[in-house]
Amino acid sequence: MRDGDRGVTPTDGRDAELAALRERVRRLEKINEALIDRVERSSDMDGSYSLFETAIALESMVRDRTAELETTLEKLADTNVRLSAAHADADAARGRLRDAIESLSDGFAIFDAGDRLIMYNEAFLKIWPEFRGKLDATTTFTDMAQQLAHSGRTVGSQIAPERWVRERIERHREASGAHVQMLTDGRWLQINELRTSEGGTVGIYTDITSVKAEDARQRALELAGRNLALQATLDTLSEGACLFDNERRLIAWNEPLVRMLNITNNLHEAIGTHERLHKWCIGKQGLDLAHAIEWRHGRGPRISTDCEMQGRRFVIRSVALSGGGMAYAFDDVTDRIRFQRSLTEQAETLEKRVNERTAELVEVNRQLVDAKNEAEQANRSKTSFIAAASHDLLQPLNAARLFVSALAERRLAATNRGLVRQSVVALDSVEELLEALFEISRLDAGAIHPEVQSLALDRILSALRIEFGPLARKGGLTFDVPETGLWVRSDMRLLRRILQNFVSNAIRYTAEGSVRVVAQVDGDDILIAVTDTGAGIAEDNRETIFEEFRRLKKTYKTPGKGLGLAIVRRASAMLGHRITLESEPDIGSTFTIRVPRAEPVAMLEEAPADPRRSTRTGGTVTVVDNDEQVLQGMRVLLENWGLVVVTGGHPDDPAVVESVEGGTGLLIADYHLDDGMTGDEAIAMLRARHSGDLPAIVITADRSDEVKQKLASQDLPVLTKPVKPAQLRALLRKLELTG
Repeated sequence: MRDGDRGVTPTDGRDAELAALRERVRRLEKINEALIDRVERSSDMDGSYSLFETAIALESMVRDRTAELETTLEKLADTNVRLSAAHADADAARGRLRDAIESLSDGFAIFDAGDRLIMYNEAFLKIWPEFRGKLDATTTFTDMAQQLAHSGRTVGSQIAPERWVRERIERHREASGAHVQMLTDGRWLQINELRTSEGGTVGIYTDITSVKAEDARQRALELAGRNLALQATLDTLSEGACLFDNERRLIAWNEPLVRMLNITNNLHEAIGTHERLHKWCIGKQGLDLAHAIEWRHGRGPRISTDCEMQGRRFVIRSVALSGGGMAYAFDDVTDRIRFQRSLTEQAETLEKRVNERTAELVEVNRQLVDAKNEAEQANRSKTSFIAAASHDLLQPLNAARLFVSALAERRLAATNRGLVRQSVVALDSVEELLEALFEISRLDAGAIHPEVQSLALDRILSALRIEFGPLARKGGLTFDVPETGLWVRSDMRLLRRILQNFVSNAIRYTAEGSVRVVAQVDGDDILIAVTDTGAGIAEDNRETIFEEFRRLKKTYKTPGKGLGLAIVRRASAMLGHRITLESEPDIGSTFTIRVPRAEPVAMLEEAPADPRRSTRTGGTVTVVDNDEQVLQGMRVLLENWGLVVVTGGHPDDPAVVESVEGGTGLLIADYHLDDGMTGDEAIAMLRARHSGDLPAIVITADRSDEVKQKLASQDLPVLTKPVKPAQLRALLRKLELTG
């Protein structure tokens, strides 16, 4: 370790303190001698007593001063001991620090806050031998940097000495970490500079030449690996490829290139440089486009050229590399072009066949469209026919029911009363058959559109209980319909119709026992089952019973038409509800429908009865219908109930107009009138002639949803043909027109 020429600070302090103590002792001794001399010289001034007192005082003072001197000397001795120990510790610490610094293999140097060199080791001088014997306490880092720049020891200082000095001093002042310097003798030096707590700088100089060499070796290995990977990649290509460096020398190629260019002997002699490649391709192989392999300067876009060589078609792709080299790829597309031509010919053939087939399909499609239109027209015709048939078939049936009902209310002989009852049964059978046929026809024609909504299941079950309870009691059966509190998503009318058919069949074909309706939750669905204790159904007949007019032999004696389950199958398919059947002969059957479960919704309260209608007491009824038999039947039936009846075939008939203007109590109109007029239109015309609010009823054979919705929107009550007298009488009682 080397120190500057400024001395050792701990030793200088101790010597100064000893000199000060010696000077103090000298002064005290001088003061003591002066005092004694004064006493001796003044013995004759005040007498012997004064001298005695003075001597005593002086003795006391001398004693005190002597004690202080002794204390001071003791402190001085103690201080000397401590200083000696501190000096020994400092020498030991400096020795240890010197040994530690000298043991470092790296160069070490410390600069104070003024950037002066105050300490360094031998390794530092080995790295910078030009400093040996030239460093002292006044040497600064700037002096050392300038000396290195003039000596040219670093590569940077040889290129631009002044700039190197400026940058090196700036790095030294920042002292922010390590940087690397390359020396002119080929060595690499890493310099790590850090700031000390006193504002100085510590520098550690490490020779990293071996590390750099290893790094260069690793880079060489990595580059060799990349070259191998590049060559392996080139060898996997089906295209011929070659690569030239910035001096236009061939540095990489693959075997497909050798085959494509027909190189059989010395490869480097043929294409070792770009110039030779150019000559080989044009002179030897007859390349028709020389610019396909021209050399381009600067990094540019990839260029593809379609050209011919040795009678074969090639696509030559070239790209200029950033390092100044060029890469070429030769793609032999001759077979591909031939295949493409073959595909084109096949495509043309296929296109021709497709056009022919397309023309055929267009014709077939046209025929299908015509057939679809014909089917839709037939469907519309069927719907129209159903509507017309409903009206035409039900008109005479309606008249017959009215006449029979009027006749049944008269006093007749027992024999005639039996005939009337048989007529009523026959009419009921005909009506039931027609209604089933019309409903099946409307389902098949798509004239019924489900209105799926959340429904309270108990509303449907309560209606079943009221409707079929008397029939079950008449047959001596136990009829059980529970209160469930469940809600389902379905169409009210269709679901009710399905359950009506289930219950009707169960009661009809059960001689004794019970009919039960059960509803239970099954996941997201509700299972509604109708179970009877009837004759049961054999397994081979369980599909047959859902066909039209199909009944089992053992049920022939029971009244029925065999259409109820046919309606059930169509309605359930329309709703998407699954129907299942479980049955065992002579034990009973269970028909089940699976309906989606719904969340309860608020029920709309029924509107209170119209007070204006509740107080009406008129006894005249005006009937408008274009069928004379219906008019006669309505007249006979209503007159039997004690009402005054006025009839007409059109709302403009004088009798009808006079009755309305005179204050008739009720207007009954058929929906289908002459000249395309409808019942609601006739009612609107006649209400315009009436002075007050005229109650009205529409009677129709049209059971379509459109008609029902249309009349419901006008708040017009509807009765369907054939009119049941009981329903008509109940409606008249509601209007307070009959008792």
